[in-house]
Amino acid sequence: MREIVTVQVGGFANFIGSHFWNFQDELLGLASDPNNDPVFRNQCLNMDVLYRTGETQQGVLTYTPRLVSVGFQGSLGSMSSRGVLYNESSPGPSDVVTWSGSVSTHASAPRKKNLFLQRLYEEEQESFSMINGTSSGKSDSQREIQDKDIVELLDNHVEFWTDFSKVHYHPQSLYELGGLWMDPQDFDNYGIGKDAFSEGFRGEEICERLRFFVEESDHIQGFQFVVDDSGGFSAVAADLLENIADEYANTPVLLFSVRSPSSQMNLRSRKQTIFRELHDTVSFSRLASFSKLIVPVGLPFLSESKASTFLRIENEKPYHCSAVYAAALHSATLPYRMEPVGPTADSFDVSGAVDFNGFVQMLAGQARQNTVVILDAAMPAPALNGKQHEQSLLGNLQPLTPEVSEDVEDLQAVESMIIHGALRSDGQRASISEVKETVNAIYGHAITRPMFCHLSVAR
Repeated sequence: MREIVTVQVGGFANFIGSHFWNFQDELLGLASDPNNDPVFRNQCLNMDVLYRTGETQQGVLTYTPRLVSVGFQGSLGSMSSRGVLYNESSPGPSDVVTWSGSVSTHASAPRKKNLFLQRLYEEEQESFSMINGTSSGKSDSQREIQDKDIVELLDNHVEFWTDFSKVHYHPQSLYELGGLWMDPQDFDNYGIGKDAFSEGFRGEEICERLRFFVEESDHIQGFQFVVDDSGGFSAVAADLLENIADEYANTPVLLFSVRSPSSQMNLRSRKQTIFRELHDTVSFSRLASFSKLIVPVGLPFLSESKASTFLRIENEKPYHCSAVYAAALHSATLPYRMEPVGPTADSFDVSGAVDFNGFVQMLAGQARQNTVVILDAAMPAPALNGKQHEQSLLGNLQPLTPEVSEDVEDLQAVESMIIHGALRSDGQRASISEVKETVNAIYGHAITRPMFCHLSVAR
C-alpha cells in the first residue's frame, strides 16, 4: 500500500478541502450503487491512497480521510472536533485543584446544524431504517420544497467550511488553534502565525496527529498540503513542514498554496499592500524551501477570468471560489490515485497512472529543478470534436495560478495533462484511445509544444 497524508492549514484551505472530500465521497457512493453508470463502478481509482480503514469501539468499520486539518478555534461551526463516528467524549475536569477561589462556568449553546446537514442526517437515518425494514415516509413534495431551501442556503449563507461537508472525519483529523483571542482577519501576520505554532503545545499536538496517520500507514509515499499562502497560517504550515523535513527527510511534499479572493480585496491602503507583499514574500520563500513542488492557486477576480467562462460564481463567496479550485485539485491529483496497469496492458477506464514521487520528480524537470508549477484548467473539458488544431483543447486551458503571463512560451516546459470525463461532439463519453489520439494530433499540429508532456486520462 502506498498512502498519502493530506494536510489542510487555514480557513480557505479548509473550504477547498471540504469540496475536495465531498467529491471523493460522491465517487465512493456512485461506485457502490449497482444502478449507476458502470463507468463509476469501474473508475479504477485507489481510494485507499487517501483514505484509512478503521473500527470504532463498537466494532463498526469506518472509512475516513487520512487528513490533518488546522483552523481557528470555533471555525468548525456545528461540527465537533472529535467527529461523530467514534463518540469519544472530551476529557473531564482534572482532580488537581490549584485555585481556591470561586469558579464560574460560561458555556454557549452548541451551534445548530443547518438545513443541509439536517438533510444528511435524515438520509443516514433513512438508510439505516431501510436496512431494518422501516421507512420515514417523507413525501416528494416536502423534499422538493426543502431542496430549494437547501440550494438557497448553500448559495448565500455558508459561514463555515463544515456547513457543506458531507464527510465523517477521524477524531485525530480536526485541530483547532485555541487560545489566540483574536479575530481571523487579524491573523494576517506571518510573525503571529509563527508564535501561534511555537507557543504552548500546539506544534507538538499537530505533529502528533500527523504522526498518527503516518505510523499506521504501510508505506507513506508523500504529503499533499493545501495551505493559505498569506498571513499567519502560512507560518504555521512552514513550521510544520520544517518538522516533517527533519522527521521524514526522504518523503516528498507537494504543496498547493491557495489564496482566497477576500485576502486580495481587503487591502485599503498602500501601507497595507506593502505589508501584505512583504508577508507574501517571506511566506512563499519558507513554504517553498520545505516543499519538493509548490503550486500557487487563487486568482484575485476568479469570476472575471477566462477560467470562469462557463461558470457562474461570485468572488466574495468562498463557497463558490473554493469549489472551482477543489475541482482543479481533484483533477490534478488523479495520476497518483489511479490503479496502475502493467507496461503492456491497457485499461478501458484509466491511462497514465504514476506514483506520487514520480509525479513530483517529473514536474520538477530533474535537471532544471523546478520548484513552482502553474495550474491550468478548463471547466468543463471541451468536446473532442475531431478538429486537429490547437484551439480545440489547448486554447481552453486557462491559468488558476495568479500573475502568469499567458503569451510567453517556454520551449523547455514539462507538463502533466489530465483529462477526465471528456465527451465527443455527439455528447457520448469519449474512450481512452480517442482522447489520446486527439491530444497527439493537437500537439502534432501545434506551432509550439512542451519539451515533455505526460498524459493521464480517466473516463
